[in-house]
Parts: sequence; structure tokens; C-alpha cells
Amino acid sequence: MSASAVRGAATLRATLGRPVAFVRKIPWTAAANELREHFAQFGHIRKCIIPFDRETGFHKGLGWIQFSSAEELQNAIQQENHIIDGVKLHVQAQRRKNLQGDQTSDEEKYF
Repeated sequence: MSASAVRGAATLRATLGRPVAFVRKIPWTAAANELREHFAQFGHIRKCIIPFDRETGFHKGLGWIQFSSAEELQNAIQQENHIIDGVKLHVQAQRRKNLQGDQTSDEEKYF
């Protein structure tokens, strides 16, 4: 296994215990900075990731927001209407997966 793969797996394991929101239904017109601005009302955003499709150049309509605390994550989840560019986002806490070794799920490989 390459050194970068080992570092990536270690970073992923460290991130899994942190307060992360999984966001779906992101409109294709929205960028990461808009997502960051919207969720900043609930607390400090440590990381905001929206993965892009290499073939189309558009993002995949989903993303992850890492908050500084679990309380901030709960505040964001309790809000029912997250709307960006007229589209209601689906927000939930990222589920912790039981992975073995260096396995990663598609949902977690970006974080």
C-alpha cells in the first residue's frame, strides 16, 4: 500500500468521530462557498466538501459539512428547511460505518 493511501485511511478514521452532516439534493447551481455560508449560521464550519464528477464537470448533488462540535451539528439537523437556490436540501448526521482495515465506503471516501 502506498504512503498516501495509508495517510488517507488514517485521516478518514480520525474524521469519522467528528460531527459531520451528509447533505443531499444540492442544486447544481450551488457551490461549496454557498453551502458553507448557509451552514455557518449553525456554527463554525471546519470543512465543506462537494465532490465533482470528472466526466461532466458538475458536482454530484451531495456533500459533507464538518462542524466544530456535535451541538452545532444537532442545531443544523434540527432545522427542517435548508433551502439553497430554491431547492430544499436533505440534511442528516453522517452514519458511522464499521469498516475493517483500509476499506472506505463511497459516502466516506471524500471525508
